[in-house]
Amino acid sequence: MSTKKCEIIYVRHGATLYTEQKRFYVSDDYPPLNEKGKEEIKKLSEWLKNTHINIDLIYSSPALSSIQSTRIIAKTLKKDFSVLDDIYGRRFGIWGGLTFQQIQEKYPELYQSYQKDPLNFQLEGLEKNNEVNRRVKKTIEFLLKNNPEKKILIITHAGVIKTAVGQALCIPDENHERICTPTGTATKIDYFSNSTSLIFSGYMP
Repeated sequence: MSTKKCEIIYVRHGATLYTEQKRFYVSDDYPPLNEKGKEEIKKLSEWLKNTHINIDLIYSSPALSSIQSTRIIAKTLKKDFSVLDDIYGRRFGIWGGLTFQQIQEKYPELYQSYQKDPLNFQLEGLEKNNEVNRRVKKTIEFLLKNNPEKKILIITHAGVIKTAVGQALCIPDENHERICTPTGTATKIDYFSNSTSLIFSGYMP
């Protein structure tokens, strides 16, 4: 019989200037939440407060947008939180801070190479898909091992959440981008001794 090891709710941080303009992640220090992002997280915080899920631990990515989101949630839930360094947003090297249109205009040949084979595409400073997978898997395994039967809340980034869902459901890497994780939404995965279950995904109160 499979026994439950841990429950994790993944929250994507609230909206920022970059998420609104669909720019690639570039830095932990910028940008902060915008007004829309603050409202998204406030709504999510109230929803978390009114559910019957008793959160034991809260972790935040080191990014400013995540820490700001976590502060709002932690204050509402009256809980402390810790920063977990390895749940940062995916690094995009010289593409960081740019939109797809800007990349097409500034780096047309690189963009063509990316379109042909995004999984194996190489770019200076770019964190590859398999590197993201290893990082997220290692972090989840650490949390499961050190927090048996706990309910954990993680405030992080779209790439981390998509990877966690993809791993939980054995979705091929090339299809992870099809997983929808809007800003200010929650995704819950229950981890068992020999399986995982996606309870809800991309939920927005």
